[in-house]
Amino acid sequence: MGISRREALDCFQSDDLIGIGMEADAVRRRLHPEGVVTYTIDGRIDYANSTDRADFERICDRISGIVAIGATGVMLQGEVAPALTIAWFDSLFRRIKERFPSLWLHSLSASEILAIAKQSGSTVQDTIARLRDAGLDSIPGDDAGILDDAVQHQGARMKWKTEEWIAVHRAAHKFEMQTTATMMFGGGETFEHRMNHLEAMRQLQEETGGFTSFTPWSFAPQGSALNGFEEATAVEYLKTLAISRMYLSNIENVQSNLETQGLKVLQVGLRFGGNDVGSVLLAEGANAATEEQLRRVIRDAGFKPVQRDTLYRTMFLN
Repeated sequence: MGISRREALDCFQSDDLIGIGMEADAVRRRLHPEGVVTYTIDGRIDYANSTDRADFERICDRISGIVAIGATGVMLQGEVAPALTIAWFDSLFRRIKERFPSLWLHSLSASEILAIAKQSGSTVQDTIARLRDAGLDSIPGDDAGILDDAVQHQGARMKWKTEEWIAVHRAAHKFEMQTTATMMFGGGETFEHRMNHLEAMRQLQEETGGFTSFTPWSFAPQGSALNGFEEATAVEYLKTLAISRMYLSNIENVQSNLETQGLKVLQVGLRFGGNDVGSVLLAEGANAATEEQLRRVIRDAGFKPVQRDTLYRTMFLN
């Protein structure tokens, strides 16, 4: 088991960033003594505004473009409109798997699964079972925000409670479907709120062992409808990354995220507990990077870059 809650809270309030980083790095070395840092090539497609079978072909055409540049998986996410019933998703996933049988579908967050279940009049368990049978392989946890019902900031668009989010992932784990976990911090929550989130992750992992990875990232107020927040500094990000690594010692992989942090902070994060950097295809704008840039940053940090699949099983030689 990782550090205690009291120790983690003390770290949040400490100015000893280097010491915290060294402790997190020691945990990473214990869990990953091989000196490898992994990354994946996965694409993301927004299915919003899709309603019929003609849209299936457009989605498949976009997947073809992603696969052509090396993607081994795809994340389908969007807003679950009333027309997008569970039957629609069933047909879509089956069509994708027919055309791309080896493509890994890491798709539909807990928010989306809850919405599909509600409008279909189905239970969460039955919804996940049907989607799994249609081709859903694993579930991303990138909608978690802060798992504390007292925190409303990033969750303004979320209509679920903490226990409902956890119930989706618990149900998926019971079906032996693995999922990922995240925490989006820096939107006005307290350190206690962050610890409540980390504790929820640690307890569910202790119960099911179904999380493959954990990714903390900082809330970006620019372009959002929420005002009054300053974006978390690189120091706060690195401290939160390190504390996550130490507290969640029962989750094997912790990600220093390219998509939200960019190459420079990502590289430092590899000495603050991170052993993975996410997908090179998901980073855009100022954080965009090529695969070779990402591999060079990993090498310059003293690690061997290795491409992985979605669930950290297959390592590709490149």
